[in-house]
Amino acid sequence: MSLEELNERVKKDLSYLNIGAEDWVPPLQHPDGHVYDVVIVGGGQSGLGAGFALLRERISNILIIDENPEGYEGPWESYARMVTLRTPKQITSIDLGLPSLTFRSWWEAQVGPEGWEKVDKIPRGDWMNYLRWYRRVLHLPVINEVKLTLIEPQKEGIHRLHIEGPGAPYAQLLARKVILATGIQGGGEWHVPSMISENLPKSLYAHTSESIDFNLLNGKKIAILGGGASAFDNANFALSEGAAEAHVFVRRKEMPRINPIRQMESSGMIERYHSLSDANKYAVMAHFFKHNQPPTNDTFSRAASWPGFRLHLGAPWLDVAATVDGARVTTPQGTFTFDFLIISTGLLTDPALRPELKLVEKHILRWGDRHQAPLKLASPVLDAHPYLSPGYSFISRDEAGKKLLHGLYAFNYSALISCGITASALSGMRFGLPRLANAVADELFQDHNEQILKSYFEYNVTEFVGEWPEKDHKDQDSTVSTIEK
Repeated sequence: MSLEELNERVKKDLSYLNIGAEDWVPPLQHPDGHVYDVVIVGGGQSGLGAGFALLRERISNILIIDENPEGYEGPWESYARMVTLRTPKQITSIDLGLPSLTFRSWWEAQVGPEGWEKVDKIPRGDWMNYLRWYRRVLHLPVINEVKLTLIEPQKEGIHRLHIEGPGAPYAQLLARKVILATGIQGGGEWHVPSMISENLPKSLYAHTSESIDFNLLNGKKIAILGGGASAFDNANFALSEGAAEAHVFVRRKEMPRINPIRQMESSGMIERYHSLSDANKYAVMAHFFKHNQPPTNDTFSRAASWPGFRLHLGAPWLDVAATVDGARVTTPQGTFTFDFLIISTGLLTDPALRPELKLVEKHILRWGDRHQAPLKLASPVLDAHPYLSPGYSFISRDEAGKKLLHGLYAFNYSALISCGITASALSGMRFGLPRLANAVADELFQDHNEQILKSYFEYNVTEFVGEWPEKDHKDQDSTVSTIEK
């Protein structure tokens, strides 16, 4: 099967499922312009998947916006520096159960079934190409180079979205519902320890989430802080681009070896996580954070195979300082000097860190407001996460915020404690996306239930138009009379 033939198959499958049927949501007029039923912020895998999930619910008055140029949404062509995805290749995700939309179908259409058998893990670049195809074949309405700067709730139950960028058609958009499909950083911000940001000029360090010109590191000696998978991705990438040495510093005395996601994928934990009690959710994610996500074996092997690779365990950074020609790093194992530092310390999640939420974040319920964890589990990092509904909507911590937060959804990494990994990992999206779309559809229905019910009770379109011939009437009357006699 060629890619052109696969495109036709997708089209046919969509028609068989009646995807693209007429919308049921009543249109809304507004003096300031068109009102979208849903605006999805983020055109990466989460945003594209959310768009398709809404189309399946017969909600097509939607728009997806993304701040990046077309084809460069998400991390895959920017700061993701792994060779392959970490997710097992057989896991399905944003296809939502449609075989012709799976990565495997797209892959086999180009290299054949035998090519799939040779794949160990999905190459990162090929995953991005799949997402580009997915967007095109589904004709999803995406506008690129548009950045959301502020969400301003209106009295009419509408959100005014302030936007900017070369792709922005206007300065504002109007939406009934807003889905923040903004990925791993969309619930807070990337974290750089103050010891580094306050003591070093920016020319000496970069976070792994930033664009880094590795050509400038050719022949240089670099240090990477962090023991997670991305630290080893960056070490391997830097060495492959010509860095002389890459030293990875890990606070733990031993490398993390257990990946909780692998257990979750087969135990029902991902799809049924939402049914857990708050206490169990908190305990599960405290355990998740404790283990972190180790590098894949192939990623570690690639990095460790370079002559210039060094691993320092039990080596937290105690101090950093600028030198004449670089940066000095002090650890319990001694002092080292480097030409450049790469910081792989993850992120902090808190709605207060998101500029687009500044008008409403004080009303957003946090886990620390709702659940008091036992001392051995309690964590301010977990407590700062928003406490979301099972359908990913924000919940107000006070009466004043209920109307302001109505219609706002967080389908990003900040949903981790409330909804598990269904909004933050490919392993979970096939479960999370239908739940998100159902929640949005339910809320739209409830918002307009009076109008919809009124239309239902007033409905009087004749469907049966059959006539009963007069002769049949007489025969029937005769039969009844005979029986009675």
